[in-house]
Amino acid sequence: MDIQISLVLTLFAIGFVGSFISGMVGIGGSIIKYPMLLYIPPALGFLAYTAQEVSAISAVQVFFASLAGIVAYRSGGLINMKLVLYMGIPVVAGSFIGGYGSKWLPDSAINLTYALLALTAAIMMFLPKKGDNGQTGSELTFNKGLAAGAAGIVGVLSGIVGAAGAFIIVPIMLVMLKIPTRIAIASSLAITFLSSIGSTTGKLLGGHMLLIPSIIMVVASIIGSPLGAKLGQRMNVKVLQWLLSGLITATVVKIWLDILMK
Repeated sequence: MDIQISLVLTLFAIGFVGSFISGMVGIGGSIIKYPMLLYIPPALGFLAYTAQEVSAISAVQVFFASLAGIVAYRSGGLINMKLVLYMGIPVVAGSFIGGYGSKWLPDSAINLTYALLALTAAIMMFLPKKGDNGQTGSELTFNKGLAAGAAGIVGVLSGIVGAAGAFIIVPIMLVMLKIPTRIAIASSLAITFLSSIGSTTGKLLGGHMLLIPSIIMVVASIIGSPLGAKLGQRMNVKVLQWLLSGLITATVVKIWLDILMK
């Protein structure tokens, strides 16, 4: 019984910390929680989850974390609905394909897909980006074809790992589409929510969902994500960019070390 309570507390802590940070920097949280779920439980003596199980838990958790983050950002006028639709619809379609199709992939392929996505995001985060110029979400202009095409590709790949793709969508917005940081963070949460519908549905149909761990992570997300979003709205833009860059880079190093050491 003590072990079960300890596991519940461990999963809740992973969900809360990951969701708090994800709400703060505008990502669904998979880039943080995927490696935490993969490595922390076995390090503490609990049964390890497979990559399939971790990606399924991540998918349903991201759905609720991003929804909670949207609620926290809704009154700021920073969410651009045109950007959300042009990127969100392709992401939903792609994430469903990736989420459902991943059931035929081995764990090694899922981990490699995650590592490649995270590496791409890390590189993009260190490229020049547009700052916060006072624009609101309703004043934004962007390349619609580039936004939709990039989102579709990200959707398929992120669906495979049970992510909503925000950790790569945010760098795409900042570097390729030249979206101001605060608008990118707020709008990415809405896109992440749409994407998570596809990836969660795909994972459910794929048959790898674990009910109890998912519920624990969802509860933690609903609490942690809005708190992080509130803090993120008060933080300096450069601090947010560097925080996201550091998180992505640290994850990249850990995942690639594990892949290369096998």
